[in-house]
Amino acid sequence: MNLEHLAKQLAFIHEIDKLKYIQRKTRLFNSERNENDAEHSWHLAMMAMVLAEHANEKVDVQKVVKMLLIHDIVEIDSGDIFLYDTTANHTNTEEERKAAERIFGMLPVQQKEEFIAIWEEFEEGQTAEARFAKSLDRLEPILQNVSNRGGTWMEFDVKYDTVIRKTSAMQHGSQILWEHTQMLFEESIEKGILKKT
Repeated sequence: MNLEHLAKQLAFIHEIDKLKYIQRKTRLFNSERNENDAEHSWHLAMMAMVLAEHANEKVDVQKVVKMLLIHDIVEIDSGDIFLYDTTANHTNTEEERKAAERIFGMLPVQQKEEFIAIWEEFEEGQTAEARFAKSLDRLEPILQNVSNRGGTWMEFDVKYDTVIRKTSAMQHGSQILWEHTQMLFEESIEKGILKKT
């Protein structure tokens, strides 16, 4: 048994426990409690397994699950960026790159390279798996906001145009989920929990 190899893996496992402390702006379904990044990642992984048939293209579900479980680990160092933030860009930053190198760098080299490659693939969003994973990453907060009578849309006065601009890329991963989401938007506008102007 290679004890150094195992020690690196256990150190990584210890480190990623910090993901449970990274609070997101969105709240759990029908709740006043904010979700943390670990809960978000777990929920997305489950969504991938349940909703994979709705991807635009056939996807490797295991790879999608891996992407979703590791995509926000960098936020241990960089923090969560609110999807609807109008000042900070919700894309890969130099800070996230440094975080990926540090955190995944705790692992043995082969695993480090695999995890960074999966994280990069998600960030670039060019493969069928990454497009579908990103669709789910956009869908979950929409479902949360609908369940919470507008949630962060109401709390931060996020308008329909901003929501559309930040979520319309969902259609590249799943046209069916995007069409369902548009129905949710219309219902939310009718209920007054998503404002057009």
